[in-house]
Amino acid sequence: MTKLWGGRFQKSAEQWVDEFGASIGFDQTLVIEDLDGSIAHVQMLGDCNILPSDDVQAILGGLVQLKKLALENQLDFIVANEDIHLNLEKMLIDLIGPVGGKLHTGRSRNDQVATDMHLFLKNRVGEIIELIDLFQQTLVTQAEMHIETLAPGYTHLQRAQPISFAHHLMAYFWMLERDKDRFKDSMKRIDISPLGAGALAGTTFPIDRQIAANYLGFANVYENSMDAVSDRDFIIEFLSNSSMMMAHLSRFAEEIILWSSSEFNFIELDDSFSTGSSIMPQKKNPDMAELIRGKTGRVYGNLMGLLTVIKGLPLAYNKDMQEDKEGMFDTVHTIVGSLKIFEGMVRTMVVHTERLHNTVHKDFSNATELADYLAAKGLPFREAHEVTGKLVFLCIQRGYFLLDLPIEDLRKASDLIESDIYDVLSPLAAVRRRNSLGGTGFDQVKIQIAEAKTRLA
Repeated sequence: MTKLWGGRFQKSAEQWVDEFGASIGFDQTLVIEDLDGSIAHVQMLGDCNILPSDDVQAILGGLVQLKKLALENQLDFIVANEDIHLNLEKMLIDLIGPVGGKLHTGRSRNDQVATDMHLFLKNRVGEIIELIDLFQQTLVTQAEMHIETLAPGYTHLQRAQPISFAHHLMAYFWMLERDKDRFKDSMKRIDISPLGAGALAGTTFPIDRQIAANYLGFANVYENSMDAVSDRDFIIEFLSNSSMMMAHLSRFAEEIILWSSSEFNFIELDDSFSTGSSIMPQKKNPDMAELIRGKTGRVYGNLMGLLTVIKGLPLAYNKDMQEDKEGMFDTVHTIVGSLKIFEGMVRTMVVHTERLHNTVHKDFSNATELADYLAAKGLPFREAHEVTGKLVFLCIQRGYFLLDLPIEDLRKASDLIESDIYDVLSPLAAVRRRNSLGGTGFDQVKIQIAEAKTRLA
């Protein structure tokens, strides 16, 4: 089969070489973006009187027909035509005749593929932002139901201080809010048109790049044609933002896995987000959370892969850049699926409020309350810390918790302690009192939920 670029060549590559170099196996994902870019390009060629209107109409008609077939999954792509661009151009020529070859006037596959990827990410990042928004709404809904549900807060995976369970959930809301902001900000670098930059140096045809950009809905055009075809910053930024978000989801997944274990038993996941064992009938495994935790690694890998591809490339386009797409496609697929799964998992999970309540009443996470109590009465905090630590040790020896100690034992440790200490040591009171800005106090949690709703609105 004659290549569309084959005029200078006297022999064809062997089939296995063609297969190694072809990208159609994965870049057919860009079929709609490629057709949209071609439609905008030929409209611009007509507007600038570079092509006669009859040719423009014939080409537009063919492209519209191909787009209809693409949306119906009726197009067959072949390796011999290498990539999505040449496959579609060959289909267009077969459909409307040699006039289809005029479509490539004033452009190159280099600016064409860059345009496709800008369009692809522009559409997908918008979808990702919407999915983050939906997940945040679910977190707010769950948090509103559990403002006064007490839970153990941890540091070093050791119980530290009692908190509102809503406060814990809302921590992930704010992580996702930063993720969303990063994706929104990245749109400034995504929403730029490379179309018309040519292979690297522009074109001698009197094109108007802004017209083509307007047809495609781009906010700006690249100022430098070499930068336009060689820039992959916008993909690297997307992969970096995705890696950050997956880190947040992975941390949450780890907590979901712990919370749903028999040892914690803080929550139960819905059956639709769990799986069983082929040999142990009693098992209910948090496999979706585990998969998200695992898939974080592949998203990191996609980022490192593209950074490595780009690091040594001279300007402008190089064939190495063919390796920029699979990781991008895979990351989009991974984070879209992860967000959908996580939203459903959190929306349907059952919180064991009684178990959480009992947990914070059977530990020493209220010890800081005693130290603060003594410090508020004038004892230097370091001394208050030591007194409290000795009382905790006494409790451990006796099999008690702080609330179980008689007032006599407490006063032996410090005569500053009065009978009101039992109210202070109450986990409910401990949480309620923490009303510093951003704290776990119920009033503060309500304030941050209200702020979250404002952001979402």
